[in-house]
Amino acid sequence: MLEPALESASEVLVTVGVDTHLDAHVAVALDHLGRRLGIVSVMTTEAGYAELLRWAEGLGELERVGIEGAGSFGAGLARFLRRRGVEVLEVGRPKRRDRHRSGKSDPIDAELAARTVLAGTAIGATKDGEGRVEMIRVLRAARRSAVKARSQAANQLKAMLITAPEKMRAQLRGLSTAKLVRRAASFRPGDLPDDVAAATKFALRSIARRHQQLSEEIRELEGQLSRLVTETASALVAVNGVGVDTAATLLVAVGEDPKRLRSEAAFAHMCGVAPIPASSGKVVRYRLNRRGNRDANRALHVVATERMSRDDRTRAYVARRTEEGKSKREIIRCLKRYVARELYRVLVST
Repeated sequence: MLEPALESASEVLVTVGVDTHLDAHVAVALDHLGRRLGIVSVMTTEAGYAELLRWAEGLGELERVGIEGAGSFGAGLARFLRRRGVEVLEVGRPKRRDRHRSGKSDPIDAELAARTVLAGTAIGATKDGEGRVEMIRVLRAARRSAVKARSQAANQLKAMLITAPEKMRAQLRGLSTAKLVRRAASFRPGDLPDDVAAATKFALRSIARRHQQLSEEIRELEGQLSRLVTETASALVAVNGVGVDTAATLLVAVGEDPKRLRSEAAFAHMCGVAPIPASSGKVVRYRLNRRGNRDANRALHVVATERMSRDDRTRAYVARRTEEGKSKREIIRCLKRYVARELYRVLVST
């Protein structure tokens, strides 16, 4: 579906906003004055991306493209445009008040994305999505899924044991998860269980072997992650309190180019550790920032708590701040802000 341009393409500076979906994207083009130039809907294929680019370039000089959902449904389009030298910006979902004023439809959302870019309030450049950090991201996602499935298998194993025959429960009661898995995986109930005890052993063995398979899968993924993270950011892994998993989390949160975050303050905001002023009159206070990337926030929390237990300088800082009347939670917030400042410098230099 194409809508013709409203004016000649000569010397027109074009900004495009894209509302992304699984099977089709809708794009709206604006000129530098914010006037709508046209609208297009394309399929989420290489041919569709090429059609969108030809359409936009036919309207004038394409300056920037703002994509809502650049990290999910719009990832393919973002890669396609970056490879062809187009500046691609990530746009957040429209705010509720904007939806209330203008309504909700794909063209409306695409136009809001374009106007966000024109106003200079886009989130920033999209993540590259083609280098080592993307490799780390997909491996980390697979590992997290496997860890979750293994935990579910362990819980299911223990839950099934609760209703197992008493003789079987007596044999397995009190075993650690590892020992329970090994014992259950070695059961020999036969190929055709013919009573409750045999069927229960068959089920327990199935779950235990699934747990073992997932453990092997996790070990393999962790090996790949350790290699990639160390090769990509050895300086980050070497920082006090930062391990491979924490480093992987921060690399994925920041993306291939940390410099797309303009400053360490921007990095702190992204991680949700920049305090929000909540002062009134003579009372000067800051409240907790619950926004930002929560995975990155947890990673900074791990570094801060690790240093609190092992680092002498951090212990001395905690003691001093405690004497000043700060609570443990307030001290951890301060430490996370300091850690963010330190790690940003390491990430930029990596």
